[in-house]
Amino acid sequence: MRTQQYDNPALSFMNSSIPRRIIQTNKSLDLSLLEKAAVANIRLLNPDFEYLFFDDRQVEEFIDKEFPEYRRLFDSFPIPIQRYDFFRYLAVYRLGGFYLDMDVFLASNLSELLNYDCVFPFEALTINACLRDDHKLDWEVGNYAFGASAGHPFLRAVIENCVRAQKDLEWVQTMARSVPRMFVEEYTVLYTTGPLLVSRTLAEFPDATKHVKVLFPDDVCDATYWNRFGQFGVHLRGGSWRKHKGILRRRLQGYWELLLLKKSLKSSRKLGKSRSLQFK
Repeated sequence: MRTQQYDNPALSFMNSSIPRRIIQTNKSLDLSLLEKAAVANIRLLNPDFEYLFFDDRQVEEFIDKEFPEYRRLFDSFPIPIQRYDFFRYLAVYRLGGFYLDMDVFLASNLSELLNYDCVFPFEALTINACLRDDHKLDWEVGNYAFGASAGHPFLRAVIENCVRAQKDLEWVQTMARSVPRMFVEEYTVLYTTGPLLVSRTLAEFPDATKHVKVLFPDDVCDATYWNRFGQFGVHLRGGSWRKHKGILRRRLQGYWELLLLKKSLKSSRKLGKSRSLQFK
């Protein structure tokens, strides 16, 4: 399993395609059986791709070498998954290639996606009021799997928003205004470094249709097509980063999300099955 022995491509975005490279990270090389299966699946389906794996020590070495200006910020994240989120954006921005979570299983080779310079998966319809009301965006993209060429401007914007989210509390709170106080802590990850932050960045990004390919399903209202990397793979949604909560709190959050989701589905069905990035 190759680790951080990599070449350093040009830092500027040259409108190039995604390179044949797959990047993954985990606390250590001591993987669970499921994680070993996922890695084997990815590598067998993409034998001509360079594979890079970073454990915690190598992640920190990468930050020190490639982005020393972000070292203090990296250390300041209070929740470990925020550091993993931030690293994945930095790694793909610097090296180019595809990032895949350790619980992503592929169904086919990724070569077809090399024709794009940036690609993200449609994740699900959103229940976030900021995305729906302020940006007229009724869906989210995922960050469990994505690809981009080195130096891509959209990833640059995502990185800058991760930095902003740590410094501008008012900017962050606009994403949290509809979240009950008892659930805010868990959602903080989603809109400071996670998929809600990426989705907001996409909604605010100039000429998004020209720079980012979103892998939409035929019917965005059909939940059986959510949490997929298009037709290329599926995210098992392990959620190992989430804190263990009491049964009552977990049920309350589930009921709250279900009620909002039903409302969102009703509203979204009026717009039709398909979506495009024409939301500006």
